[in-house]
Amino acid sequence: MLLKLLLFLGALVRVTEPAPRCEPGQETLGQCQTGEKAKCVDITLSSCSDVSYTKTMYPNLLDQKSREVVELSSEYILMSVLHNLLQGECNPDLRLLSCSILAPRCEKDKMIKPCRHVCENLRKNCLPAFDTIDMAWPYFLDCDRFFAGEEEGCFDPLAKLRGEPELTEEDLLVEVPTTLIQFTHHLYSKMVSILKKTASRCSHIARTYSIGRSFEGRDLFVIEFSTNPGHHDPMKPEFKYIGNMHGNEVVGKELLIYLAQYLCSEYLLGNPRIQTLINNTRIHLLPSLNPDGYELAAEEGAGYNGWINGRQTAQNLDLNRNFPDLTSEVYNRAGLRWARLDHIPIPQSYWEGKVAPETKAVMKWMRAIPFVLSASLHGGELVVTYPYDFSRHPLEEKMYSPTPDERMFRLLAKAYAGAHPVISDKLEARCGGNFVKRGGIINGAQWYSFTGGMADFNYLHTNCFEITLELGCEKFPLEEELYSAWHENKESLLTFMEMVHRGIKGIVSDKFGNPIKNARISVKGIRHDVITAADGDYWRLLPPGTYIISAHAIGFSKVMKRVTLPAKMKRAGRVDFVLRSLDTKPKHFLRGPMEDIYERYDPLEHFDPHAQHTQSEPREEGGQPTRHNEKPWWWSYFSSLGQHKPLWLLKQR
Repeated sequence: MLLKLLLFLGALVRVTEPAPRCEPGQETLGQCQTGEKAKCVDITLSSCSDVSYTKTMYPNLLDQKSREVVELSSEYILMSVLHNLLQGECNPDLRLLSCSILAPRCEKDKMIKPCRHVCENLRKNCLPAFDTIDMAWPYFLDCDRFFAGEEEGCFDPLAKLRGEPELTEEDLLVEVPTTLIQFTHHLYSKMVSILKKTASRCSHIARTYSIGRSFEGRDLFVIEFSTNPGHHDPMKPEFKYIGNMHGNEVVGKELLIYLAQYLCSEYLLGNPRIQTLINNTRIHLLPSLNPDGYELAAEEGAGYNGWINGRQTAQNLDLNRNFPDLTSEVYNRAGLRWARLDHIPIPQSYWEGKVAPETKAVMKWMRAIPFVLSASLHGGELVVTYPYDFSRHPLEEKMYSPTPDERMFRLLAKAYAGAHPVISDKLEARCGGNFVKRGGIINGAQWYSFTGGMADFNYLHTNCFEITLELGCEKFPLEEELYSAWHENKESLLTFMEMVHRGIKGIVSDKFGNPIKNARISVKGIRHDVITAADGDYWRLLPPGTYIISAHAIGFSKVMKRVTLPAKMKRAGRVDFVLRSLDTKPKHFLRGPMEDIYERYDPLEHFDPHAQHTQSEPREEGGQPTRHNEKPWWWSYFSSLGQHKPLWLLKQR
């Protein structure tokens, strides 16, 4: 009897003992018990607000106990800055994949792991980007450790982004390339989905990337077409289209989405015109520069939107009035023989005002890629305009104000207008009828003058020539009108892209064949130079005619050549220059004294998120530096973490 009593008391003690303490990671994996069962909670992490699910669970897959712990972690900080560190590569894919670990999906109080194959595919595509900045692959994206196979019931954290296609009977047949476009309006998520699927379908000639984020955090996605996606090839010109600068002017956005699908499909079908264009050009399509404004305009619906709602950004800024006013600077300099009228630095006063993140993103994009030709797609009228957009007399609202490249700009504008069946129509009783006698084109300032425009900034700050396309009097038309808009503009869009191959091209090098970066290409009689890219290559748009072309660079002699471009010449003429090095450094090189002052205070030029920052390194006891004494340039991003810096990001030496 006593023995039974002792056994009963022992069992009672074991029942009432507290559960054993969990080792890190065991609780999440269900390998030990706690006093309270974890439950699904709302996702409140700001960087994970756009995931495809709404509930998560703590502790997460890294055994982080709460949202507060996650937000202070090095893993979360890395996820938040990867967009800048990788210059838009693999984002938002990497961010969404990281969210699936830091804020894993939860359903019915059960955590669901992300799929291993999604992690493996992304690692394969994105590891080179990490190698480029000398960063190790994050440990928490270890595909074997934290991800699951499909047989375990995993989920795809990128499914919403890519837009999972519904399988149809046709999908089960042998895939035959076709050009099937759905002429509908696209909200932001649907736009991203189509761009991603298009790039995936034509992965050998296309990719998507982000140039930055809008004020409300939406990625500004670009789809690129090239035989070498992601890289500038010497002698291959860079072209861009930008749509939806004003959020409620939506035709341009939809046309660029259609154009992306068309280029992909026609290339696969073997269309010789499209293949020639893509094989010889690097094309960048940015369908929506103002996605925040578009979402606001779309709330009212097509056909009901007025002329105001959604035009501006979420900060209430008009992007086409938000660029630096370099045109006024040109007018001030015009009477000074030594002054440059091209590649003008951004004045310090510009940064004292409010500059939209969308504007900064585009300006950095322009500096990163040596664009040659561009067009911005708008709505509200039917006409093609070209710089300058700001009148040479500040009190004149409608004053003809040409650039030094007036002839070339008119040729570019006529190329688009002439291929457009409605713009080229001589009927005046229609949308755009006021411009019939002008051939459907007009100098921007002669139509109406405004400052801070993107076209003038392109021309005066970079090599790029940009025109503005006003594509119709209705800014947000009904869906049934979109097919007609595509039909009317398709040929013009293609013709204008082909205009990037007009003029001359070449390489500037020294006698040893080494390329000379930032050499100036001048045309006698045209007070506007272009400069060579990193590989020494250049493109100079010119109309037919005979020109005296010169190439000159600091520390090298000047070389001049006479060039004739026939009227029927459709391809750029090759004009290379070999410059001889000078023994003595020249005292002057056509530089104005004010340019040094402007460049000194140019935040866009000098504030580089990838720049190396000096800081004191942690030391071991005895004052000796730690093993990783020289840290990569990105290490300063984690300076606030003290002793908890992510050493796991440092590659083993």
